[in-house]
Amino acid sequence: MQTLFETSNRLIDAVNLNFSRSLYHKINWKQRLIEIKGARGVGKTTIMLQRAFAVWEKNQQSVLYASLDDPYFFNHSILETAETFYKYGGLFLFLDEAHKYPAKQKQHDWSSEFKNVYDRLPELKVIYSGSSVIQLYKGNGDLSRRKSSYLLNGLSFREYLEYNNISKFPLLTIQEIISNPVSVSKNISKKIKVLPHFKSYLHHGHYPFYNEDPSQYFQKIKNIINVILEVDIPFVTDINYETIGKLKKLFSVLACTVPYTPNFTSIGGLLNIADIRTLYKYLILLENAELIQMLGTAGNGNKILQKPDKIYLNNPDIMEAMRSNETEIGTVRETFFYNQVKQTNKVSYPKSGDFLVDKKYIFEVGGKNKKQKQIKDLPNSFIVQDDIETGFVNTLPLWLFGFLY
Repeated sequence: MQTLFETSNRLIDAVNLNFSRSLYHKINWKQRLIEIKGARGVGKTTIMLQRAFAVWEKNQQSVLYASLDDPYFFNHSILETAETFYKYGGLFLFLDEAHKYPAKQKQHDWSSEFKNVYDRLPELKVIYSGSSVIQLYKGNGDLSRRKSSYLLNGLSFREYLEYNNISKFPLLTIQEIISNPVSVSKNISKKIKVLPHFKSYLHHGHYPFYNEDPSQYFQKIKNIINVILEVDIPFVTDINYETIGKLKKLFSVLACTVPYTPNFTSIGGLLNIADIRTLYKYLILLENAELIQMLGTAGNGNKILQKPDKIYLNNPDIMEAMRSNETEIGTVRETFFYNQVKQTNKVSYPKSGDFLVDKKYIFEVGGKNKKQKQIKDLPNSFIVQDDIETGFVNTLPLWLFGFLY
């Protein structure tokens, strides 16, 4: 364990504290068991190390950070580590990559061990992270009543501006945007040239690692996609090699045709999948892995039985990485809007317009020449235009929806 402490102290001491995600301030850090999940590369480890630093600088012995794919855990269990750590004054245990933990017994996986830690060590706070596919995991330990779960998305446009030292702005709500679009947009656009920055964001703003090596950014995204499909999903689900191949082919087909209006008979034939329910399950795997986002009408019931009305890739940067020709700007705009708004509000498919938010507000997304005809005479309806700095009445700038988190 001494090696774990040495590595932990080195990583905590080196963490960058200049920028913190909005989720950091929303997490209730007083909870005893906290789960932070999200796609690869969005910054889960950084959030954990920043919180670890906040308590570590007061009492270094009380904090331990470790990744569960560390070779140490080949021969040591989570429970054993937690109990030893607690005996020596440990109070805050940060465990990264939960879904990669090598279980010591077939029926005793990481979720079972977290359950035992929670029940046996009531004074120990455990914060763990996992890839977004962790929500696919059918663990042996029921953590639903014990954990507080948080999802970390990629950078919002607001966070992108702060992360790149351009400017810092407060959060907005949907209600603030639609109630006073002129004031809120002018307060921002008078401080920065917002449109050039927004154009850059739509191209490479979702993942924080762009600045590490811009020339390799999109190749890194492709690598992440391959690891999700070939490693992460198989690690937490019972799928075979043939299914992995079908998932890759399905994602490739969607990447070339988004926004995809589902024709499951056609795509099922292409992938040699006769059972439509199996195809639905594959789509849900891709959505939970945050590679795609499905848009359907508002309703209740089993999602596996609900056919989506549209399918988008998860974010514009994945679109750019996967493109084989010029990216369709209209799709980029809709993908951005959906990805940002669904983090804070309920989004569904309306009878008219592009998006229905909170079952009340209708939004039609387009360029600066977008007209009102699709939503004419509809109550609570708005035109969302790209390439405009300020809004007016029911015409709203697209970039404003990047300030929701």
